[in-house]
Amino acid sequence: MTRPMNRMGKRAFVKRLVTACSVAAASPLLPTQRAADAAQPKAAASATSRERRVLVSDASTVLEISSGKIRGCERSGIFVYKGIPYGESTGGENRFMPPQPVKPWPGVRDALLYGRACIQPSSDSAHYNFDAHNAPGSQMSFLMHGGESAQNPGEDCLRVNVWTPSTPSISDTRRRPVMVFMHGGGFEGGSGNDLGSYDGENLARSDVVVVTHNHRLNIFGYLNLSELGGGKYPANVGLLDLVALLQWVHDNIAEFGGDPGNVTVFGQSGGGGKIICLMAMPAAKGLFHRAIVQSGPYLRVQTPEDSAANTAEVLRQLGLTANDVDRLQQMPVDRLAGVGAEAMKKLVAPKPVFRRIYGIQGWQPFADGTVLPRQPFDPVAPMESARVPLLTGSVFNEITSALEDPIGNAMSEAQLQHGVREAYGEKGPAIIAAYRHDYPHATPFGIYAAISAEPFRRATQEQAARKAALGAASSYVYLYAWRTPMLDDRPGTFHASDLAFTLDNAERCDHYSGLRPEAMAMAKKISGAWVAFARTGNPNHAGLPLWPAYMRQQDATLIFDNRCEVRHGLEREGLALIAAS
Repeated sequence: MTRPMNRMGKRAFVKRLVTACSVAAASPLLPTQRAADAAQPKAAASATSRERRVLVSDASTVLEISSGKIRGCERSGIFVYKGIPYGESTGGENRFMPPQPVKPWPGVRDALLYGRACIQPSSDSAHYNFDAHNAPGSQMSFLMHGGESAQNPGEDCLRVNVWTPSTPSISDTRRRPVMVFMHGGGFEGGSGNDLGSYDGENLARSDVVVVTHNHRLNIFGYLNLSELGGGKYPANVGLLDLVALLQWVHDNIAEFGGDPGNVTVFGQSGGGGKIICLMAMPAAKGLFHRAIVQSGPYLRVQTPEDSAANTAEVLRQLGLTANDVDRLQQMPVDRLAGVGAEAMKKLVAPKPVFRRIYGIQGWQPFADGTVLPRQPFDPVAPMESARVPLLTGSVFNEITSALEDPIGNAMSEAQLQHGVREAYGEKGPAIIAAYRHDYPHATPFGIYAAISAEPFRRATQEQAARKAALGAASSYVYLYAWRTPMLDDRPGTFHASDLAFTLDNAERCDHYSGLRPEAMAMAKKISGAWVAFARTGNPNHAGLPLWPAYMRQQDATLIFDNRCEVRHGLEREGLALIAAS
Protein backbone atom coordinates (compact mmCIF):
# COMPACT_ATOMS: atom_id res chain seq x y z
CA MET A 1 0.00 0.00 0.00
CA THR A 2 1.61 3.26 1.07
CA ARG A 3 3.55 5.07 3.77
CA PRO A 4 1.59 6.37 6.77
CA MET A 5 3.01 9.89 6.41
CA ASN A 6 5.54 11.57 4.15
CA ARG A 7 7.80 12.20 7.17
CA MET A 8 8.02 8.52 7.99
CA GLY A 9 10.42 7.39 5.28
CA LYS A 10 11.18 3.99 6.80
CA ARG A 11 11.92 1.62 3.94
CA ALA A 12 10.90 -1.58 5.70
CA PHE A 13 7.61 -0.05 6.83
CA VAL A 14 6.83 1.10 3.29
CA LYS A 15 7.44 -2.39 1.95
CA ARG A 16 5.03 -3.88 4.44
CA LEU A 17 2.44 -1.29 3.48
CA VAL A 18 2.89 -2.07 -0.23
CA THR A 19 1.80 -5.62 0.54
CA ALA A 20 -1.46 -4.29 1.96
CA CYS A 21 -0.54 -5.11 5.52
CA SER A 22 -2.19 -3.60 8.52
CA VAL A 23 -0.93 -0.26 9.82
CA ALA A 24 -1.99 1.91 12.73
CA ALA A 25 -4.13 5.00 12.41
CA ALA A 26 -5.34 8.03 14.27
CA SER A 27 -8.26 9.76 15.90
CA PRO A 28 -11.71 8.35 16.67
CA LEU A 29 -14.76 9.33 14.68
CA LEU A 30 -16.70 10.63 17.64
CA PRO A 31 -14.32 10.85 20.61
CA THR A 32 -17.00 12.04 22.98
CA GLN A 33 -19.03 8.86 22.50
CA ARG A 34 -17.49 6.42 24.94
CA ALA A 35 -18.74 3.47 26.92
CA ALA A 36 -21.05 5.59 29.11
CA ASP A 37 -23.51 6.22 26.29
CA ALA A 38 -23.02 2.88 24.56
CA ALA A 39 -26.01 0.70 23.87
CA GLN A 40 -24.73 -2.44 25.56
CA PRO A 41 -26.32 -5.66 24.28
CA LYS A 42 -25.94 -8.56 26.64
CA ALA A 43 -22.79 -10.44 25.63
CA ALA A 44 -22.85 -14.18 25.13
CA ALA A 45 -21.34 -16.32 27.86
CA SER A 46 -17.58 -16.06 27.89
CA ALA A 47 -15.23 -18.98 27.54
CA THR A 48 -14.53 -18.80 31.27
CA SER A 49 -18.19 -19.46 32.11
CA ARG A 50 -18.62 -22.39 29.68
CA GLU A 51 -17.71 -25.93 30.46
CA ARG A 52 -14.30 -26.22 28.84
CA ARG A 53 -12.91 -29.37 27.31
CA VAL A 54 -10.81 -30.59 24.41
CA LEU A 55 -11.52 -33.96 22.85
CA VAL A 56 -9.88 -35.95 20.04
CA SER A 57 -11.86 -39.11 19.44
CA ASP A 58 -12.40 -41.35 16.44
CA ALA A 59 -15.99 -41.82 17.55
CA SER A 60 -16.92 -38.14 17.40
CA THR A 61 -14.24 -36.14 15.58
CA VAL A 62 -13.48 -38.37 12.58
CA LEU A 63 -15.55 -37.74 9.49
CA GLU A 64 -15.31 -38.68 5.84
CA ILE A 65 -15.03 -36.12 3.04
CA SER A 66 -14.57 -36.63 -0.70
CA SER A 67 -10.83 -37.41 -0.44
CA GLY A 68 -10.88 -39.58 2.68
CA LYS A 69 -11.32 -39.63 6.44
CA ILE A 70 -10.01 -36.81 8.66
CA ARG A 71 -9.53 -36.50 12.40
CA GLY A 72 -10.12 -33.15 14.07
CA CYS A 73 -10.71 -32.11 17.64
CA GLU A 74 -13.60 -30.73 19.65
CA ARG A 75 -13.09 -27.63 21.81
CA SER A 76 -15.99 -26.97 24.18
CA GLY A 77 -18.62 -27.84 21.62
CA ILE A 78 -16.88 -26.54 18.48
CA PHE A 79 -15.36 -29.10 16.12
CA VAL A 80 -12.09 -27.91 14.55
CA TYR A 81 -10.38 -29.35 11.45
CA LYS A 82 -7.15 -27.74 10.28
CA GLY A 83 -4.81 -28.13 7.33
CA ILE A 84 -7.11 -30.18 5.10
CA PRO A 85 -5.80 -30.32 1.50
CA TYR A 86 -8.18 -28.93 -1.11
CA GLY A 87 -5.61 -29.34 -3.89
CA GLU A 88 -2.34 -31.11 -4.53
CA SER A 89 1.04 -29.46 -3.97
CA THR A 90 1.67 -26.59 -6.40
CA GLY A 91 5.39 -27.41 -6.70
CA GLY A 92 7.34 -28.98 -9.56
CA GLU A 93 5.25 -29.71 -12.63
CA ASN A 94 2.21 -28.16 -10.90
CA ARG A 95 3.94 -24.77 -10.44
CA PHE A 96 2.11 -21.99 -12.33
CA MET A 97 -0.53 -24.55 -13.33
CA PRO A 98 -4.21 -24.75 -12.31
CA PRO A 99 -4.81 -26.35 -8.89
CA GLN A 100 -4.96 -30.12 -9.17
CA PRO A 101 -7.60 -32.24 -7.38
CA VAL A 102 -6.54 -33.96 -4.17
CA LYS A 103 -5.62 -37.61 -4.48
CA PRO A 104 -7.59 -39.76 -2.01
CA TRP A 105 -5.65 -41.00 1.02
CA PRO A 106 -6.01 -44.28 2.92
CA GLY A 107 -6.93 -44.53 6.57
CA VAL A 108 -7.54 -41.49 8.75
CA ARG A 109 -5.60 -38.27 8.14
CA ASP A 110 -4.97 -35.93 11.07
CA ALA A 111 -6.46 -32.45 10.62
CA LEU A 112 -5.10 -31.06 13.88
CA LEU A 113 -2.59 -28.41 12.76
CA TYR A 114 -2.60 -25.53 10.28
CA GLY A 115 -1.09 -26.31 6.89
CA ARG A 116 1.62 -24.47 5.01
CA ALA A 117 1.34 -20.85 3.95
CA CYS A 118 2.42 -19.74 0.50
CA ILE A 119 6.11 -18.89 0.25
CA GLN A 120 6.80 -15.18 0.68
CA PRO A 121 9.99 -13.25 1.43
CA SER A 122 9.71 -12.63 5.17
CA SER A 123 11.26 -9.17 5.02
CA ASP A 124 8.93 -7.92 2.31
CA SER A 125 5.65 -9.76 2.68
CA ALA A 126 5.09 -10.44 6.36
CA HIS A 127 2.12 -8.67 7.89
CA TYR A 128 4.14 -7.42 10.82
CA ASN A 129 7.65 -7.36 12.22
CA PHE A 130 7.35 -10.27 14.65
CA ASP A 131 10.96 -10.24 15.88
CA ALA A 132 12.48 -6.78 16.11
CA HIS A 133 11.63 -4.96 19.33
CA ASN A 134 10.92 -1.24 19.00
CA ALA A 135 10.95 -1.57 15.20
CA PRO A 136 8.21 -0.11 12.99
CA GLY A 137 5.29 -2.50 13.21
CA SER A 138 6.21 -4.16 16.52
CA GLN A 139 3.48 -2.37 18.47
CA MET A 140 1.00 -3.13 15.72
CA SER A 141 2.00 -6.79 15.85
CA PHE A 142 1.25 -6.73 19.57
CA LEU A 143 -2.18 -5.17 19.01
CA MET A 144 -3.09 -7.66 16.27
CA HIS A 145 -1.69 -10.78 17.96
CA GLY A 146 0.53 -11.26 14.93
CA GLY A 147 2.89 -14.19 14.54
CA GLU A 148 1.12 -16.45 17.03
CA SER A 149 0.92 -19.40 14.61
CA ALA A 150 3.85 -21.00 12.81
CA GLN A 151 3.70 -20.12 9.11
CA ASN A 152 5.79 -23.06 7.82
CA PRO A 153 5.74 -21.78 4.20
CA GLY A 154 5.86 -24.10 1.20
CA GLU A 155 4.30 -24.90 -2.14
CA ASP A 156 1.96 -27.49 -0.65
CA CYS A 157 -0.19 -24.60 0.55
CA LEU A 158 -3.69 -25.37 -0.72
CA ARG A 159 -5.08 -26.06 2.75
CA VAL A 160 -8.41 -25.32 4.41
CA ASN A 161 -9.53 -25.01 8.05
CA VAL A 162 -13.08 -25.52 9.33
CA TRP A 163 -14.83 -24.65 12.61
CA THR A 164 -18.35 -26.02 13.10
CA PRO A 165 -20.81 -26.39 16.00
CA SER A 166 -21.41 -30.02 15.02
CA THR A 167 -21.15 -32.51 12.20
CA PRO A 168 -23.48 -35.14 10.73
CA SER A 169 -21.30 -37.75 12.47
CA ILE A 170 -23.14 -36.91 15.71
CA SER A 171 -26.59 -37.07 14.08
CA ASP A 172 -27.10 -33.33 13.61
CA THR A 173 -28.90 -32.91 10.30
CA ARG A 174 -29.19 -29.11 10.36
CA ARG A 175 -27.48 -27.09 7.61
CA ARG A 176 -25.86 -23.90 8.84
CA PRO A 177 -24.74 -20.79 6.94
CA VAL A 178 -21.13 -21.08 5.79
CA MET A 179 -18.73 -18.12 6.17
CA VAL A 180 -15.52 -18.37 4.12
CA PHE A 181 -12.85 -15.86 5.16
CA MET A 182 -10.20 -14.47 2.76
CA HIS A 183 -7.07 -13.21 4.55
CA GLY A 184 -5.38 -9.86 3.96
CA GLY A 185 -1.89 -9.05 2.78
CA GLY A 186 -2.81 -7.88 -0.70
CA PHE A 187 -2.26 -10.60 -3.28
CA GLU A 188 1.31 -10.93 -2.04
CA GLY A 189 1.54 -11.92 1.63
CA GLY A 190 -0.17 -13.25 4.71
CA SER A 191 -1.96 -16.50 5.46
CA GLY A 192 -5.24 -17.72 6.88
CA ASN A 193 -3.74 -18.11 10.35
CA ASP A 194 -1.10 -15.37 10.74
CA LEU A 195 -3.26 -13.17 12.98
CA GLY A 196 -4.98 -14.12 16.21
CA SER A 197 -8.17 -12.48 14.96
CA TYR A 198 -8.49 -15.06 12.15
CA ASP A 199 -9.41 -17.89 14.52
CA GLY A 200 -12.93 -19.09 13.67
CA GLU A 201 -13.99 -20.79 16.90
CA ASN A 202 -15.92 -17.94 18.50
CA LEU A 203 -17.74 -16.94 15.32
CA ALA A 204 -18.79 -20.58 14.88
CA ARG A 205 -20.54 -20.32 18.25
CA SER A 206 -23.10 -18.14 16.46
CA ASP A 207 -24.30 -21.38 14.81
CA VAL A 208 -22.41 -20.93 11.55
CA VAL A 209 -19.63 -22.92 9.88
CA VAL A 210 -16.42 -20.89 9.49
CA VAL A 211 -13.78 -21.62 6.85
CA THR A 212 -10.30 -20.12 6.42
CA HIS A 213 -7.62 -21.20 3.98
CA ASN A 214 -4.27 -20.62 2.29
CA HIS A 215 -3.59 -20.21 -1.42
CA ARG A 216 -0.91 -19.08 -3.86
CA LEU A 217 0.29 -15.49 -3.66
CA ASN A 218 2.88 -13.11 -5.15
CA ILE A 219 5.00 -14.54 -7.97
CA PHE A 220 3.64 -18.06 -7.37
CA GLY A 221 0.04 -16.99 -7.91
CA TYR A 222 0.31 -14.09 -10.34
CA LEU A 223 3.34 -14.43 -12.62
CA ASN A 224 1.72 -14.09 -16.04
CA LEU A 225 3.01 -16.81 -18.37
CA SER A 226 -0.19 -17.08 -20.39
CA GLU A 227 1.41 -15.66 -23.54
CA LEU A 228 4.50 -17.86 -23.13
CA GLY A 229 5.21 -21.58 -23.01
CA GLY A 230 3.00 -22.45 -25.96
CA GLY A 231 -0.22 -21.76 -24.11
CA LYS A 232 0.64 -24.29 -21.39
CA TYR A 233 0.20 -21.89 -18.49
CA PRO A 234 -3.10 -20.22 -17.57
CA ALA A 235 -3.42 -16.71 -16.16
CA ASN A 236 -4.22 -15.84 -12.55
CA VAL A 237 -3.61 -19.23 -10.95
CA GLY A 238 -3.96 -17.58 -7.52
CA LEU A 239 -7.57 -16.78 -8.38
CA LEU A 240 -8.09 -20.32 -9.66
CA ASP A 241 -7.03 -21.53 -6.21
CA LEU A 242 -9.89 -19.52 -4.71
CA VAL A 243 -12.37 -21.14 -7.09
CA ALA A 244 -10.98 -24.58 -6.18
CA LEU A 245 -11.45 -23.72 -2.50
CA LEU A 246 -15.07 -22.71 -3.06
CA GLN A 247 -15.67 -25.86 -5.09
CA TRP A 248 -14.26 -27.89 -2.20
CA VAL A 249 -16.67 -26.09 0.14
CA HIS A 250 -19.55 -26.84 -2.20
CA ASP A 251 -18.65 -30.53 -2.38
CA ASN A 252 -17.74 -31.17 1.27
CA ILE A 253 -19.20 -28.62 3.66
CA ALA A 254 -22.39 -30.61 4.29
CA GLU A 255 -20.23 -33.18 6.09
CA PHE A 256 -19.35 -30.38 8.53
CA GLY A 257 -22.98 -29.37 9.03
CA GLY A 258 -22.83 -26.49 6.54
CA ASP A 259 -25.26 -25.50 3.80
CA PRO A 260 -23.57 -25.47 0.37
CA GLY A 261 -26.48 -23.38 -0.87
CA ASN A 262 -25.79 -20.57 1.63
CA VAL A 263 -22.11 -19.57 1.43
CA THR A 264 -20.85 -16.10 2.35
CA VAL A 265 -17.36 -14.98 1.34
CA PHE A 266 -15.85 -12.26 3.52
CA GLY A 267 -12.39 -10.76 3.60
CA GLN A 268 -10.34 -7.76 4.63
CA SER A 269 -7.91 -5.59 2.60
CA GLY A 270 -6.41 -7.89 -0.05
CA GLY A 271 -8.97 -10.48 1.03
CA GLY A 272 -11.67 -8.01 0.04
CA GLY A 273 -9.91 -7.55 -3.30
CA LYS A 274 -10.03 -11.32 -3.84
CA ILE A 275 -13.78 -11.24 -3.26
CA ILE A 276 -14.22 -8.38 -5.72
CA CYS A 277 -12.42 -10.51 -8.32
CA LEU A 278 -14.48 -13.61 -7.49
CA MET A 279 -17.64 -11.60 -8.08
CA ALA A 280 -16.55 -11.07 -11.69
CA MET A 281 -15.37 -14.62 -12.41
CA PRO A 282 -17.68 -16.95 -14.39
CA ALA A 283 -16.02 -19.99 -12.79
CA ALA A 284 -17.04 -18.79 -9.30
CA LYS A 285 -20.67 -18.05 -10.16
CA GLY A 286 -23.03 -20.00 -7.93
CA LEU A 287 -20.32 -21.09 -5.48
CA PHE A 288 -21.10 -18.24 -3.07
CA HIS A 289 -24.28 -16.34 -2.31
CA ARG A 290 -23.31 -13.26 -0.26
CA ALA A 291 -20.18 -11.12 -0.14
CA ILE A 292 -18.59 -8.91 2.55
CA VAL A 293 -15.66 -6.63 1.62
CA GLN A 294 -13.76 -5.04 4.52
CA SER A 295 -11.36 -2.23 3.55
CA GLY A 296 -10.90 -3.77 0.12
CA PRO A 297 -10.43 -0.66 -2.06
CA TYR A 298 -10.41 -2.47 -5.39
CA LEU A 299 -12.45 -1.51 -8.43
CA ARG A 300 -9.76 -2.40 -10.96
CA VAL A 301 -6.82 -4.77 -11.16
CA GLN A 302 -3.92 -4.86 -13.60
CA THR A 303 -4.17 -4.65 -17.35
CA PRO A 304 -2.44 -7.25 -19.55
CA GLU A 305 0.24 -4.64 -20.23
CA ASP A 306 0.90 -4.12 -16.50
CA SER A 307 1.15 -7.85 -15.93
CA ALA A 308 3.44 -8.37 -18.93
CA ALA A 309 5.83 -5.75 -17.55
CA ASN A 310 6.07 -7.71 -14.27
CA THR A 311 6.84 -10.91 -16.16
CA ALA A 312 9.46 -9.24 -18.35
CA GLU A 313 11.27 -7.90 -15.29
CA VAL A 314 11.32 -11.32 -13.64
CA LEU A 315 12.73 -12.98 -16.75
CA ARG A 316 15.31 -10.22 -17.08
CA GLN A 317 16.51 -10.68 -13.52
CA LEU A 318 16.72 -14.45 -13.99
CA GLY A 319 18.51 -14.15 -17.33
CA LEU A 320 15.81 -16.15 -19.11
CA THR A 321 14.09 -15.69 -22.44
CA ALA A 322 10.51 -16.44 -23.39
CA ASN A 323 11.68 -19.84 -24.65
CA ASP A 324 13.05 -20.75 -21.21
CA VAL A 325 9.91 -20.42 -19.12
CA ASP A 326 9.57 -24.16 -18.44
CA ARG A 327 12.79 -23.89 -16.41
CA LEU A 328 10.80 -21.91 -13.85
CA GLN A 329 9.13 -25.12 -12.68
CA GLN A 330 12.46 -26.56 -11.49
CA MET A 331 13.90 -23.36 -10.04
CA PRO A 332 14.47 -23.27 -6.25
CA VAL A 333 11.59 -21.60 -4.48
CA ASP A 334 13.84 -19.19 -2.56
CA ARG A 335 15.30 -17.95 -5.84
CA LEU A 336 11.85 -17.36 -7.34
CA ALA A 337 10.49 -15.67 -4.22
CA GLY A 338 13.50 -13.39 -3.99
CA VAL A 339 13.36 -12.38 -7.64
CA GLY A 340 9.63 -11.74 -7.32
CA ALA A 341 10.29 -9.36 -4.45
CA GLU A 342 13.17 -7.64 -6.25
CA ALA A 343 11.03 -7.12 -9.36
CA MET A 344 8.43 -5.31 -7.28
CA LYS A 345 11.07 -3.09 -5.71
CA LYS A 346 12.03 -1.95 -9.19
CA LEU A 347 8.52 -1.59 -10.59
CA VAL A 348 6.47 -0.31 -7.63
CA ALA A 349 7.07 3.21 -6.38
CA PRO A 350 5.90 4.14 -2.86
CA LYS A 351 2.57 5.92 -3.04
CA PRO A 352 1.97 9.32 -1.43
CA VAL A 353 -0.28 9.83 1.55
CA PHE A 354 -2.92 11.40 -0.71
CA ARG A 355 -4.13 10.50 -4.22
CA ARG A 356 -3.47 6.79 -3.93
CA ILE A 357 -4.70 4.23 -6.45
CA TYR A 358 -5.02 0.56 -5.48
CA GLY A 359 -5.09 -2.71 -7.37
CA ILE A 360 -2.75 -1.68 -10.22
CA GLN A 361 0.85 -2.14 -9.08
CA GLY A 362 2.59 -5.09 -7.44
CA TRP A 363 1.71 -8.75 -7.70
CA GLN A 364 -1.95 -8.61 -8.61
CA PRO A 365 -4.45 -10.42 -10.83
CA PHE A 366 -4.99 -8.95 -14.27
CA ALA A 367 -8.02 -8.80 -16.55
CA ASP A 368 -6.95 -11.64 -18.84
CA GLY A 369 -10.20 -12.08 -20.76
CA THR A 370 -10.80 -15.66 -19.61
CA VAL A 371 -10.25 -16.39 -15.91
CA LEU A 372 -11.03 -12.76 -15.10
CA PRO A 373 -12.79 -11.55 -18.25
CA ARG A 374 -12.95 -7.85 -17.33
CA GLN A 375 -12.12 -5.27 -14.70
CA PRO A 376 -14.08 -6.41 -11.64
CA PHE A 377 -16.08 -3.28 -10.77
CA ASP A 378 -15.19 -0.80 -13.48
CA PRO A 379 -17.06 0.80 -15.14
CA VAL A 380 -19.99 -1.16 -13.65
CA ALA A 381 -20.53 -4.03 -11.25
CA PRO A 382 -20.25 -7.54 -12.73
CA MET A 383 -23.42 -9.28 -13.89
CA GLU A 384 -21.98 -12.63 -12.76
CA SER A 385 -22.86 -11.68 -9.18
CA ALA A 386 -25.88 -9.49 -9.79
CA ARG A 387 -28.00 -11.49 -7.34
CA VAL A 388 -25.35 -11.64 -4.62
CA PRO A 389 -25.99 -9.12 -1.79
CA LEU A 390 -22.93 -7.03 -0.89
CA LEU A 391 -21.82 -5.54 2.44
CA THR A 392 -18.80 -3.27 2.11
CA GLY A 393 -17.03 -0.72 4.29
CA SER A 394 -13.87 0.83 5.65
CA VAL A 395 -12.35 1.92 8.95
CA PHE A 396 -12.02 5.56 9.92
CA ASN A 397 -8.30 6.21 9.46
CA GLU A 398 -7.22 3.14 7.48
CA ILE A 399 -3.46 3.31 6.88
CA THR A 400 -2.34 6.72 8.13
CA SER A 401 -0.53 6.06 11.38
CA ALA A 402 -0.17 7.98 14.59
CA LEU A 403 1.34 5.01 16.42
CA GLU A 404 4.81 4.90 14.84
CA ASP A 405 5.26 8.51 13.70
CA PRO A 406 6.73 11.25 15.94
CA ILE A 407 4.22 13.89 14.78
CA GLY A 408 1.12 11.74 15.10
CA ASN A 409 -1.59 13.30 17.20
CA ALA A 410 0.61 16.34 17.85
CA MET A 411 0.05 17.59 14.28
CA SER A 412 -0.86 21.28 14.32
CA GLU A 413 -3.55 23.02 12.31
CA ALA A 414 -0.83 24.73 10.26
CA GLN A 415 0.75 21.36 9.41
CA LEU A 416 -2.65 20.00 8.39
CA GLN A 417 -3.35 22.99 6.15
CA HIS A 418 0.09 22.79 4.56
CA GLY A 419 -0.10 19.04 3.85
CA VAL A 420 -3.58 19.12 2.29
CA ARG A 421 -2.88 22.29 0.26
CA GLU A 422 0.34 20.73 -1.03
CA ALA A 423 -1.65 17.75 -2.35
CA TYR A 424 -4.83 19.45 -3.53
CA GLY A 425 -3.84 23.03 -4.22
CA GLU A 426 -6.35 25.81 -3.76
CA LYS A 427 -9.12 23.36 -2.88
CA GLY A 428 -7.21 22.28 0.22
CA PRO A 429 -8.97 24.60 2.73
CA ALA A 430 -12.41 23.68 1.37
CA ILE A 431 -11.60 19.96 1.65
CA ILE A 432 -10.53 20.41 5.26
CA ALA A 433 -13.69 22.39 6.00
CA ALA A 434 -15.87 19.67 4.48
CA TYR A 435 -14.25 16.97 6.61
CA ARG A 436 -14.51 19.14 9.72
CA HIS A 437 -18.22 19.45 9.08
CA ASP A 438 -18.54 15.65 9.07
CA TYR A 439 -16.14 15.10 11.99
CA PRO A 440 -16.33 18.20 14.19
CA HIS A 441 -14.49 16.62 17.14
CA ALA A 442 -11.53 15.24 15.20
CA THR A 443 -8.01 16.57 15.84
CA PRO A 444 -5.92 18.03 12.98
CA PHE A 445 -4.24 14.65 12.60
CA GLY A 446 -7.64 12.97 12.63
CA ILE A 447 -8.79 15.17 9.73
CA TYR A 448 -5.50 14.47 7.92
CA ALA A 449 -5.99 10.74 8.37
CA ALA A 450 -9.64 10.81 7.29
CA ILE A 451 -8.74 12.68 4.10
CA SER A 452 -5.97 10.18 3.44
CA ALA A 453 -8.56 7.37 3.60
CA GLU A 454 -10.31 8.84 0.54
CA PRO A 455 -9.45 5.93 -1.82
CA PHE A 456 -10.97 3.44 0.63
CA ARG A 457 -14.09 5.50 1.20
CA ARG A 458 -14.59 6.24 -2.51
CA ALA A 459 -14.08 2.61 -3.55
CA THR A 460 -16.48 1.43 -0.85
CA GLN A 461 -19.20 3.78 -2.04
CA GLU A 462 -18.62 2.92 -5.69
CA GLN A 463 -18.70 -0.81 -5.00
CA ALA A 464 -22.04 -0.44 -3.23
CA ALA A 465 -23.59 2.02 -5.68
CA ARG A 466 -22.56 0.12 -8.80
CA LYS A 467 -23.78 -3.15 -7.31
CA ALA A 468 -27.11 -1.63 -6.27
CA ALA A 469 -27.54 -0.16 -9.76
CA LEU A 470 -27.90 -3.69 -11.16
CA GLY A 471 -31.23 -3.83 -9.32
CA ALA A 472 -31.00 -7.50 -8.35
CA ALA A 473 -29.61 -7.50 -4.79
CA SER A 474 -29.02 -5.02 -1.98
CA SER A 475 -25.80 -3.33 -0.90
CA TYR A 476 -24.94 -2.08 2.60
CA VAL A 477 -22.13 0.30 3.64
CA TYR A 478 -20.46 0.71 7.04
CA LEU A 479 -17.70 2.76 8.65
CA TYR A 480 -15.87 1.26 11.63
CA ALA A 481 -14.86 3.96 14.13
CA TRP A 482 -14.26 2.26 17.50
CA ARG A 483 -11.00 3.28 19.17
CA THR A 484 -8.92 0.88 21.24
CA PRO A 485 -7.77 2.18 24.65
CA MET A 486 -4.50 0.26 24.44
CA LEU A 487 -1.02 1.82 24.20
CA ASP A 488 -2.13 5.07 25.80
CA ASP A 489 -4.97 5.59 23.32
CA ARG A 490 -2.48 6.22 20.49
CA PRO A 491 -3.39 3.53 17.91
CA GLY A 492 -6.69 4.97 16.77
CA THR A 493 -8.90 3.20 14.25
CA PHE A 494 -6.37 1.54 11.99
CA HIS A 495 -6.44 -0.73 8.96
CA ALA A 496 -7.55 -4.26 10.03
CA SER A 497 -8.57 -3.15 13.53
CA ASP A 498 -12.11 -4.35 12.81
CA LEU A 499 -11.02 -7.97 12.36
CA ALA A 500 -10.95 -8.86 16.06
CA PHE A 501 -14.62 -7.94 16.28
CA THR A 502 -15.94 -9.23 12.96
CA LEU A 503 -14.82 -12.75 13.92
CA ASP A 504 -16.09 -12.20 17.49
CA ASN A 505 -12.58 -12.43 18.96
CA ALA A 506 -12.62 -9.52 21.41
CA GLU A 507 -11.85 -11.88 24.27
CA ARG A 508 -9.14 -13.77 22.41
CA CYS A 509 -7.56 -10.56 21.06
CA ASP A 510 -7.21 -8.88 24.42
CA HIS A 511 -4.17 -6.84 23.31
CA TYR A 512 -6.62 -4.87 21.15
CA SER A 513 -9.85 -5.03 23.16
CA GLY A 514 -8.29 -4.61 26.59
CA LEU A 515 -11.19 -6.88 27.68
CA ARG A 516 -13.25 -3.71 28.17
CA PRO A 517 -17.03 -4.19 28.42
CA GLU A 518 -17.58 -1.80 25.51
CA ALA A 519 -15.22 -3.93 23.39
CA MET A 520 -17.16 -7.09 24.21
CA ALA A 521 -20.37 -5.31 23.23
CA MET A 522 -18.84 -3.99 20.00
CA ALA A 523 -17.78 -7.50 18.97
CA LYS A 524 -21.37 -8.71 19.33
CA LYS A 525 -22.72 -5.76 17.32
CA ILE A 526 -20.37 -6.35 14.38
CA SER A 527 -20.17 -10.13 14.35
CA GLY A 528 -23.94 -10.20 14.82
CA ALA A 529 -24.36 -8.07 11.69
CA TRP A 530 -22.02 -10.33 9.70
CA VAL A 531 -23.88 -13.47 10.84
CA ALA A 532 -27.29 -11.92 10.12
CA PHE A 533 -26.06 -11.01 6.64
CA ALA A 534 -24.77 -14.55 6.12
CA ARG A 535 -28.16 -15.95 7.09
CA THR A 536 -30.42 -13.63 5.10
CA GLY A 537 -28.45 -11.11 3.02
CA ASN A 538 -29.53 -8.36 5.45
CA PRO A 539 -27.20 -7.28 8.31
CA ASN A 540 -29.86 -5.75 10.55
CA HIS A 541 -30.29 -7.18 14.04
CA ALA A 542 -31.67 -6.05 17.40
CA GLY A 543 -28.37 -4.55 18.59
CA LEU A 544 -28.23 -1.95 15.79
CA PRO A 545 -30.32 1.00 14.58
CA LEU A 546 -32.20 0.36 11.36
CA TRP A 547 -29.55 0.02 8.63
CA PRO A 548 -30.94 0.96 5.19
CA ALA A 549 -29.63 -0.52 1.97
CA TYR A 550 -27.29 1.76 0.02
CA MET A 551 -28.36 3.75 -3.03
CA ARG A 552 -26.26 6.42 -4.71
CA GLN A 553 -28.75 9.21 -3.99
CA GLN A 554 -29.62 7.89 -0.53
CA ASP A 555 -26.12 6.99 0.60
CA ALA A 556 -26.69 5.54 4.06
CA THR A 557 -23.65 4.49 6.09
CA LEU A 558 -23.84 2.68 9.42
CA ILE A 559 -21.14 3.87 11.81
CA PHE A 560 -19.91 1.18 14.19
CA ASP A 561 -18.92 2.83 17.46
CA ASN A 562 -20.00 2.60 21.09
CA ARG A 563 -23.16 4.35 19.95
CA CYS A 564 -23.95 3.14 16.44
CA GLU A 565 -25.76 5.49 14.10
CA VAL A 566 -26.74 5.83 10.44
CA ARG A 567 -25.42 8.87 8.56
CA HIS A 568 -26.46 10.01 5.08
CA GLY A 569 -24.08 11.81 2.75
CA LEU A 570 -21.02 11.04 4.89
CA GLU A 571 -17.92 12.65 3.29
CA ARG A 572 -19.96 13.39 0.16
CA GLU A 573 -18.77 16.99 -0.16
CA GLY A 574 -15.14 16.24 0.73
CA LEU A 575 -14.92 13.36 -1.75
CA ALA A 576 -16.45 15.50 -4.49
CA LEU A 577 -13.92 18.27 -3.88
CA ILE A 578 -11.04 15.80 -3.99
CA ALA A 579 -12.35 14.28 -7.22
CA ALA A 580 -12.53 17.74 -8.79
CA SER A 581 -9.09 18.88 -7.66
